[in-house]
Amino acid sequence: MSRPGRLWCQLSGRNWADGGERPMKWMTLSAVALAMGLSMTVAQADTFRYITYKPEGANDAHARSLKWLVEEFAKRTGGKHKIEVFWGGSVAAVGETPEALSSGVGDMGDIVTPYFPDQFPLNNAVGFFIPQPLDSRQVGEAMVEWHKTYPQFDEELASQNLHAFAYRPLENYGMLCKQPISSMADLKGKRIRSYGFAYPALIEAMGATPVSITTSDTYEALERSIVDCAPIGPALARGFKYDEVAKYYTKVPFGASFGHILAMNLDSYNGLDDETRAVIDKLGMDYMEEYAQMLEADETNVQEAWKGKLGVTVSDFPKEQIRPLIEDKRVQAVRKEWEDKAKAAGLPVDEIVSKLTF
Repeated sequence: MSRPGRLWCQLSGRNWADGGERPMKWMTLSAVALAMGLSMTVAQADTFRYITYKPEGANDAHARSLKWLVEEFAKRTGGKHKIEVFWGGSVAAVGETPEALSSGVGDMGDIVTPYFPDQFPLNNAVGFFIPQPLDSRQVGEAMVEWHKTYPQFDEELASQNLHAFAYRPLENYGMLCKQPISSMADLKGKRIRSYGFAYPALIEAMGATPVSITTSDTYEALERSIVDCAPIGPALARGFKYDEVAKYYTKVPFGASFGHILAMNLDSYNGLDDETRAVIDKLGMDYMEEYAQMLEADETNVQEAWKGKLGVTVSDFPKEQIRPLIEDKRVQAVRKEWEDKAKAAGLPVDEIVSKLTF
């Protein structure tokens, strides 16, 4: 059976390695997959297609935990089913993944939720409330609780033919800079890499200048002093090698960032037999624990390396200086944007927001 990703590349004339443009109209791809019989009933399928932007060789908690997921799924289904991962955006780029999953090009995949504020406003709750007090594990627990308690979170995904079976919060974020930072006064006038919903307003409230730069361009931006700092966690800073060009990490208490949804095509999920669906449900929760342990190990290893050959200085930041920023009108405007959307969806805003406030 032809793989959908390879078939698509053959039909579109795009070689995965050639750097050519990827067509953006998934309706065509879905029609081809259907015509070739690639969208067969999932309950009868032996192999589930998992699509991710993450390179297989990254060897970080994300990549390693996905390999664990693959092994565990095969083990828990007694070899009846397996997952094949299409790594490195070979089937869908990060910005294309929700539509690729929704249309059935993949059965499972990584949705980088903050990239889609309009598609998934409710599931982006954490991103509107930076800084917030939850660590990585607690963010994952909050997402599980919200999905169990408030049907609107699941319904937002189901409206796009998606189902969440696990969540991948990122680590606690601080600030990686080219100069030492010990107080809010040191951040004034700095140019800080910005993205998402809350960070632009928060950086302005600090008296700094937000600079919108992609993740892939941030290394060069730090190296050339286009930006002075970037909000990030230790494991990601090492993974992207930002710590080669910025040697001062300050534990600014931003809290953990969210993150990724491990999603399934809803038709694929509903088409599972009861036994396999139970495996997926339990495996998703176990995955979150496995990933959390891997992420914590990565953070520990990075900070040890920083003390040694990498030579990165780590310092604390006075927590009492970050909390007043929350009351800044620009920061409050971002939070109100999410609250208004949540109220319109019928959610009890105060209950949810209480988890995200100091």
